[in-house]
Amino acid sequence: MKSTAAESLEIGELAGRYGLAAHVLRHWEAMGLLSPARQGNGRRRYGPEDEARVALIVRAKEAGASLEQIRDLVTAGSGARRREILARHRAGLARRMERLRASMEMVEHVLDCPEEDFFDCPEFRLMLTAGPDRRPCEHG
Repeated sequence: MKSTAAESLEIGELAGRYGLAAHVLRHWEAMGLLSPARQGNGRRRYGPEDEARVALIVRAKEAGASLEQIRDLVTAGSGARRREILARHRAGLARRMERLRASMEMVEHVLDCPEEDFFDCPEFRLMLTAGPDRRPCEHG
């Protein structure tokens, strides 16, 4: 369903609502993420569906999805296919969150480390070389 001129936005208006530059929306259109209606003069007009799509793209990017992953999601032919794509993305997010947790523990260790220079701390060195399941040291 195409929107009427009264409920549609120009590119600058829609971009501004999300703190984006207009060229970002043009890029997303070129990538197949958006397909706004065109006026007789060729100007883009964005309706409520386009705005929802922009909101989805912004949120997905905040969650670490690439534009290619987002395109796969929005062009998937069915809800089942979209769920498959999101399940893979969720697994990637879980891995990233675990790495972030390990990084946070390392920073917390450094801030609490009794060594003059934390590079001299054997536990810190272990944390650098260990995987994300490494626990912080117990000295102190």
